[in-house]
Amino acid sequence: MNDRAVTPVVEKTITIGLVALFLAGMTTALFGGAVPAARDAAGASIGDRTLATATERVEQAIPPNVANVTVRERVRLPATIRGSGYAIEADGRSLVLDHPDPAVGGRSRLVVPPSVRRVTGSWESASESIVVVRTVEGDLVVTLREGRP
Repeated sequence: MNDRAVTPVVEKTITIGLVALFLAGMTTALFGGAVPAARDAAGASIGDRTLATATERVEQAIPPNVANVTVRERVRLPATIRGSGYAIEADGRSLVLDHPDPAVGGRSRLVVPPSVRRVTGSWESASESIVVVRTVEGDLVVTLREGRP
């Protein structure tokens, strides 16, 4: 009996099975751990930069003197972070990034002159972001709002 023709077929079948198991294991490892962790890290980094940009733009909109002023400036921010919308809210003298993913978010303290009475308002990422600075009774009021300048 001649069994030599069966040996290459069995060898190739085993090789194909091992390659399939290896690919399945690598796919599971990457999409189960490494890829989501990298996406979280990238999302957190973009969130930090977005919050820093928002903080910088609000601080730059405040004029150095308190004479009767009204300033309206548009602030450009990314529409989404890690594929989701977000909000930036004023909380006292800080800005807070609120995102549905817990890995993305943060708080940034505003460095504003003592003439700033309060900072209020919020921005939704899908809307046009405007910072408005105006004089109210000798002090400055900073408002985050949506719409056109």
